[in-house]
Amino acid sequence: MSNELNKNRLEKPLSGVVVLDLTQAYSGPFCTMHLADQGAEVIKIEVPGKGDQSRTWAPFKNGYSGYYAYINRNKYGLSLNLKSEEGKEIFKKLVAKADVVCENFRVGTMERLGLGYDVLSEINPGLIYASISGFGLEGPRAQQPCYDIVAQAMGGMMSMTGFDRLTKVGPAIADNYSGTYLSLGIVMALYQRSRTGAGRRIDVSMLDTIFSILETGVVEYTFDGVVSAPQGNRDPGIAPFDSFMASDGEFVVACGTNKFWYALCDLMQKPELKSDPRFTDNALRCQNYAALKQIIGDWALQHTVGEIESLVVGAGIPFGRVLKMDEVCRQQELRGRNMLWDVDDPGVGGHITIPGTPIKMHGCEDRAQRPAPLIGQHSHDILSGMLGMSDEEIEKLRAGGVI
Repeated sequence: MSNELNKNRLEKPLSGVVVLDLTQAYSGPFCTMHLADQGAEVIKIEVPGKGDQSRTWAPFKNGYSGYYAYINRNKYGLSLNLKSEEGKEIFKKLVAKADVVCENFRVGTMERLGLGYDVLSEINPGLIYASISGFGLEGPRAQQPCYDIVAQAMGGMMSMTGFDRLTKVGPAIADNYSGTYLSLGIVMALYQRSRTGAGRRIDVSMLDTIFSILETGVVEYTFDGVVSAPQGNRDPGIAPFDSFMASDGEFVVACGTNKFWYALCDLMQKPELKSDPRFTDNALRCQNYAALKQIIGDWALQHTVGEIESLVVGAGIPFGRVLKMDEVCRQQELRGRNMLWDVDDPGVGGHITIPGTPIKMHGCEDRAQRPAPLIGQHSHDILSGMLGMSDEEIEKLRAGGVI
């Protein structure tokens, strides 16, 4: 029994789950990347000869997109023309054998193709049908296209971000958060299906996603009528919790408790600040933050980042250097956590390095099992293996532009 248990632990948690991945760009492929990283057999379905729009997004190496290579690792490639009747029939046959269909087309596209949830759930009642859209499946904006910057603007994120001018958060967080939410929803639905046998329709909106991660922004308004404004790098509810300039660089420090604040006062050699009536508790420190930041800023400029790090970390206070990307990628902590995966990618024609998964399943291999697929790279194997098609049938489909 113990040997069997050990064998089961080595197997990735989603091994045996078949996902038909119709997604493109970022949000959907980021979702299915999570599933593929944890062992699901993700079949990326692309338009023959055209493929995912992210194949045209920088950066490039030998004319091949690193963007596409990163978020489509560990997947299999099938090219299929879903506008053709033969392509639709092949897709339906695959659905009968699949566990999950994932799509992020403009709302209504799958229904116009005759491949909506009502149709596919009749074929496979246990199917998990998962969608990402900009604004949800219903409502006045349901048909509108959406990218990350639109969701950040309309969801409230940009109104809370920046210094002198409103700005979006750098990475496309509406995409990666909505993709991660959808992957979580899929796993939830698979768990429920394991107990009930029932399939599920899952709907994640990019606008909802941004709204859900505004932290205190929403409740500040619903509780007190306060409309959040950009705070730069500070946290409006905790002080000090901000970035500061040292003599040779920038760092962040976060004092979420009086214990941390008292320790900071001591290492700055300003014990009198502990009893200063402006700073005796967190609420007062927030109210008088301009004066507080000036005091800490003046002290920080008298020292290097290294000197401050030694003092602050030594006192047990949360601290971080503000690092550039080259420094981040060399960081011992990330390297030690295997957060950079080395992959031999035939699209690039050689070796690439991409971010790994932060979900570490102890006992499972923590590396890319395969690079991102070329357009239709595994079409023959999928159609012959899953549907039992002959070489002649597959070649006829290829000649007819179906695959």
